[in-house]
Amino acid sequence: MSLAARSVSDVLKNRFSVRAFRSTPVPQALLEEIFTLARQAPSNCNVQPCRAYVVSGDKKDQLKAELLAAVMSGKPANPDFEWDVKYQGVHRERQFGSAYALYGAMGIERTDKERRQVAMLRNWSFFDAPHAAFFTMAKYLKLTGAVDLGIYAQTLAMLMTERGISSCMQGALGMFPDPARRMFGLPEDTGILFGMSFGYADEDASANKTRTDRVSLDTMVEFLN
Repeated sequence: MSLAARSVSDVLKNRFSVRAFRSTPVPQALLEEIFTLARQAPSNCNVQPCRAYVVSGDKKDQLKAELLAAVMSGKPANPDFEWDVKYQGVHRERQFGSAYALYGAMGIERTDKERRQVAMLRNWSFFDAPHAAFFTMAKYLKLTGAVDLGIYAQTLAMLMTERGISSCMQGALGMFPDPARRMFGLPEDTGILFGMSFGYADEDASANKTRTDRVSLDTMVEFLN
């Protein structure tokens, strides 16, 4: 199924998190077009705090190898920003529902810890995507900057979907930041918040059959007149 769409409504209806990609790279001219347009994303006081690093080709493969080595070293995650939220109540239920949808689509039983671990590790191989973006900002910006980065990343994702390019937002890409920090030459006062793998979806992959539901309108919105 083509993910290409023309209206904002179609983009939102068609986009989903893709976790298996074809190796075909996105042309550089198209990447520059998308990232140029994404500069129009709003930010608090127009501070435009995000600096994105896009890795492709040999650099992406190098970073993939270093990230997998870091994850499998047994050392704990050391994110630049706070990522230790433990979901509770209905949020935890939705988290479990998302995992159930993904692993169910892949045919992985809840008790099959080995296959679940293998599936989890694919986060740091970028799900075989030809490109990955890492979103960074000055650490002192904290929550305010994180909001701006989220808006910017969503803008990118929508622009990509409009052009038939799939993506997956990944908090996991901020969990073990050291290899990426070294590659990008980040100063100490700058941190990696999260990342996004992107490219052309492998439409036959079982992981890409995953669909998650959305809460009802009255659960998410209350209109006051």
